Amino acid sequence: MKTLYVTRHGLTAFNAQERICGATDIPLTETGLQQAEQMAQKAASFGDIERIIASPMLRAQQTAQAVSRALQLPIETDNRLREWNYGSFEGKSRLASGFPEAKAEFGVKMPDGGESVFQIVHRTYSLLEELQYTDKNTILVCHGGVARVIDSYFHDMTVDRFMHFFMGNCEIRSYHF
Repeated sequence: MKTLYVTRHGLTAFNAQERICGATDIPLTETGLQQAEQMAQKAASFGDIERIIASPMLRAQQTAQAVSRALQLPIETDNRLREWNYGSFEGKSRLASGFPEAKAEFGVKMPDGGESVFQIVHRTYSLLEELQYTDKNTILVCHGGVARVIDSYFHDMTVDRFMHFFMGNCEIRSYHF
């Protein structure tokens, strides 16, 4: 049985301000960099991670760099792990009018060039299907929206559970194929 570890990037300024951050490519804060280092040490303590795959976004790459140093493994980058594009909700408060409703409309794209839930599920599930047939324990360094989709791959989720799923910055979860 292979283990898939999943972690969310460290803290960003948008996270600290409770602002929506999907396609907006911003760096980690100093706290986020410290979180990444701490998480990387925890990941190293597992002793079985053989592969690192990260989102191409800066905040995930910075987090993955800490993991790479701790595990002495290269970072593979996969565009399918990039965060959900929230369209015109980018940068707005998480409490923005219409945002929770827009997230629940699975087949509807976020306004002004954003993605639908179905789009992010399609790209994320395609990566998971590939990983199912590899023989290496892997850590994915990604984002909260992607982590939500990954969790839905391994656990049945109602719409309510999907909408309320939360993964903290640099939290690590494990799944088994």
